[in-house]
Amino acid sequence: MKEYAIIIGAGPAGLTAAYELLEKTDILPIVLEESQFMGGISRTAVHGDNRMDLGGHRFFSKDDRVVNFWNNLMPMQGAQSKDDLITGNVKPLVEGGPDPETEERVFLTRTRVSRIFFLGKFFDYPISMKFETFKNMGLWRTVKAGFGYIWACIFKKEETSLKNFYINRFGKPLYEMFFEDYTEKLWGINPEFISADWGAQRVKGLSLMKALWSMIKKPFTKGNGKNVETSLIEQFIYPKKGPGQLWEILADEIKKRGGLILTDAKVEGVVTEGNRITGVNVVTNGKKETLMGDYFFSSMPVKDLVAGMPEVPENVKEVAQGLPYRDFITVGLLVDKLKLQNKTKMKTVGNIVPDCWIYIQERNVRIGRLQIFNNWSPYMVGDFENKIWMGLEYFCNEGDDMWQMSDEDFINFAIDELVKINIIDREDVCDSVRLRVKKAYPAYFGVYSRFNEVKDYLDSYENLFCIGRNGQHRYNNMDHSMLTAMEAVDLVVKGEFGDKSSVWNVNTEKEYHEENSSKAENSEKA
Repeated sequence: MKEYAIIIGAGPAGLTAAYELLEKTDILPIVLEESQFMGGISRTAVHGDNRMDLGGHRFFSKDDRVVNFWNNLMPMQGAQSKDDLITGNVKPLVEGGPDPETEERVFLTRTRVSRIFFLGKFFDYPISMKFETFKNMGLWRTVKAGFGYIWACIFKKEETSLKNFYINRFGKPLYEMFFEDYTEKLWGINPEFISADWGAQRVKGLSLMKALWSMIKKPFTKGNGKNVETSLIEQFIYPKKGPGQLWEILADEIKKRGGLILTDAKVEGVVTEGNRITGVNVVTNGKKETLMGDYFFSSMPVKDLVAGMPEVPENVKEVAQGLPYRDFITVGLLVDKLKLQNKTKMKTVGNIVPDCWIYIQERNVRIGRLQIFNNWSPYMVGDFENKIWMGLEYFCNEGDDMWQMSDEDFINFAIDELVKINIIDREDVCDSVRLRVKKAYPAYFGVYSRFNEVKDYLDSYENLFCIGRNGQHRYNNMDHSMLTAMEAVDLVVKGEFGDKSSVWNVNTEKEYHEENSSKAENSEKA
């Protein structure tokens, strides 16, 4: 008899699981997606002639399995993109690859520029040891930062919090200047009360010394980036029309191979029998039904998954209900020009600043990051040569003052903030849109310290696999979310359901952190 896999969520993890099942098994995947979009938070939103990347998604991975997966779906560019043709910048090309000027299905090679905006000036991110950094900081701040870093190297703090994690790597003055306020904007809570797990997962290999060493060895380093901290990479690949383009292509491939993808399908409950899940209760276009299956892959928020399960132990229910999340608001803003000046050596169309995104560290505004979509891909912007299309990112909690503001009021609030910090003039705004995303970021505080109680309970169901960012309540990168799905399918192929540690260990073992693994080193030597 035909076996079925019910996959909750059509984000990177869910779609990867469906494709892997079709490639490696005879199991039919049925993907249930609550929205109408593919890619989850990695989707591309469309507003008029312009496209928005919700959060900014660099396609970069040190895992060959993920890179090959991407390249099988979308080939690398074989000719220069529109912006490089105009500026004369030269990017590496693949012989026989598609021309982005005439073909849609193509990966572009992009230059990564991310900086911090603080004191009305730009600072490199991660912090660099350039003269410009010291000049912008001023003599007193520079001296203070230097002594603070030396002190941190000698007197290490126990890493009981994200605050101590950062201080150990950068010193207290630099932490207070460049990390504390932005982190509090992101999570809505001081880093003193956030688990160091977040830092260990996102920036484990990053420190002031690593940044300095990277700058020193840069002229002597060649290769594909595997020996570079992820936060220090200088190039990445990117779909011509944004990340959602790749996930839409993948969804089409799944359908071609016989897989099913149901949109507007909200999972509201789980049916269990002993230590197995037998079905899910789903509402599709207003119609309630129960879908039965043999295997279940969940990338829905753990909080919601547990809430829909019957007879959950009280301690598990308590932790799951209390798991914290941060929600996300982005404002798309189309402007004639920026007041920011491009003082870098990088050539850009219209000489705009070259940043993909800018971390706004200024304390008098609530905006967290500013994306410039022109620099992600020229094909994201309808009038690329004459307009600048930006994404203003705000982190909030569902139901708070920012979340409840009307679209018009919030857009005006966001414009006023950019005017306040001298980035734009209001009269240069041509168009705008506001988008909201629930449970965008699983958070690492509160009852998160007891998350293993929930994890162990979910693992007790032998045919349930928790995958992806929200499925594991882990702030994974896109490639890590894909790897959780690949590892889960591997277990199904092997028929091994007792030990799911390989799925949960993605981005916790050393080889998945933001430092090079011994496996990658050995493969390069070979």
